[in-house]
Amino acid sequence: MWENILWCVIGLIIGLVLGFLLARAFMKKYLKENPPINEKMIKIMMQQMGRTPSQKQINQMMKAMNKVQ
Repeated sequence: MWENILWCVIGLIIGLVLGFLLARAFMKKYLKENPPINEKMIKIMMQQMGRTPSQKQINQMMKAMNKVQ
């Protein structure tokens, strides 16, 4: 009986470690392919919409984006 419980606990620990490592690798790959929005990207987006943003507007957008995350 104790052996079964021990094997379950060991299996659970191994599963948690493997799950953590796989999730970490997936997130690294995702962030490499889809980097977070930076000031340059905001400036390009606003210029595509026909606006010339000031640095103050860019900073406001960055603050708003960071607040959402």
